[in-house]
Amino acid sequence: MAGQTTIQKILSKRVGKELQIGEIAFVEPDYILTHDNTAAIKKKLKTFGEGVKVKYPERLVVIIDHVAPASKEQDAINHKDIREFVKYNEIKNFTDVGHGICHQVLPEMGLASPGKIIVGSDSHTCTYGAFGAFSTGIDRTEAAGLWISGKTWFKVPKTIKINLTGSFSKGVYAKDLILKIIGDIGADGANYRSVEYVGDGIKNLTVSERMTIANMAIEMGGKCAFFPVDDVLKNHLLANNISEWEAFEGDIDAEYESILNYDLSKIKPQVAFPHAVDNTKDIDAFEGPVKLNQGLIGTCTNGRLDDLQIAASILKGKKIHPDMRLLVLPASRSIYMDAMKDGTLEILIEAGATILPPGCGPCLGAHQGVMAPGERTISTANRNFKGRMGSKEAEIYLASPATVAASAITGMISDPREVL
Repeated sequence: MAGQTTIQKILSKRVGKELQIGEIAFVEPDYILTHDNTAAIKKKLKTFGEGVKVKYPERLVVIIDHVAPASKEQDAINHKDIREFVKYNEIKNFTDVGHGICHQVLPEMGLASPGKIIVGSDSHTCTYGAFGAFSTGIDRTEAAGLWISGKTWFKVPKTIKINLTGSFSKGVYAKDLILKIIGDIGADGANYRSVEYVGDGIKNLTVSERMTIANMAIEMGGKCAFFPVDDVLKNHLLANNISEWEAFEGDIDAEYESILNYDLSKIKPQVAFPHAVDNTKDIDAFEGPVKLNQGLIGTCTNGRLDDLQIAASILKGKKIHPDMRLLVLPASRSIYMDAMKDGTLEILIEAGATILPPGCGPCLGAHQGVMAPGERTISTANRNFKGRMGSKEAEIYLASPATVAASAITGMISDPREVL
């Protein structure tokens, strides 16, 4: 009998029998994540009757982050509604405005660990694959059903294995790798697939870098992503007082739909051009200068301490271009504090950056960085769809924190290797 993929093993363990690819598995997730959309999901509970309470409040994770703080009256009403819902249902895993982005805060709570099943009403819930968890996005109706029943179902997906070797050259980072992969296989190249990362190159990736890569699995259509439970992850978990987990890893002889190979040393800085994440180019493979108006460093993809430190190392002693605005968005309050203590924020501010409160804000065009028609932003976010950051006549380019920082200095898309 053939071996099993990681996703097969996790779901098989939960249902108590060996599952085949394509088989349906009914499971109870360990955690159900919602954010500002909690207010909208709450309205769906009325179909179950007035005054209904959630079945397992200890499994709910509610984080206000998308429009934090509120930018208009309706946002404030929604936030008030969420706070009342949390109190009524005695939900303990709750953070209010200012704590940070859900995909950063949930791991900081110690809830993301190997073998866990985590679902969230946000497509980038796949981030926790960096911790060896099965995590994936669901819609609001499914979230409401989970609140009441505690159970949902999945079809065991096919798996793409991505073998990583080597280590990054100077000026190249995890964001460049995932943009390269998405550019190669396309925005629908992994539709409802599990993506397993394996190989000797993984040991050269920090947990933060793995989060960046897993976060963007959805941008190639992926259902989920997995990194193995190696010494790097184990040390991270133990350092954060997480001592109980169950590690799963796909078998060599498992049924993989395809196997892709990437040598990290051969990856160049990447830029995703408008208006698709898979419209990627090597930074030295496009013609003419691309002038910019704004830079954004942050989001759930690249708003961690190492991302801010990379940007600061490039911007130290320099000033951003007079035609540029540079927004910096720490992914959580904890990261904000650490970046303040080690001097990272001071370097960025002295270079001309504007530091925003932890949250999603400009990434989804909610507030604090919306663009005007004809403007261009280079961003460390995960999406560059038309209208994503405000005007449909604006353009978004995706890149690593290093590329964004280098471009902020010159006022045009620039190669961080030249600055370094």
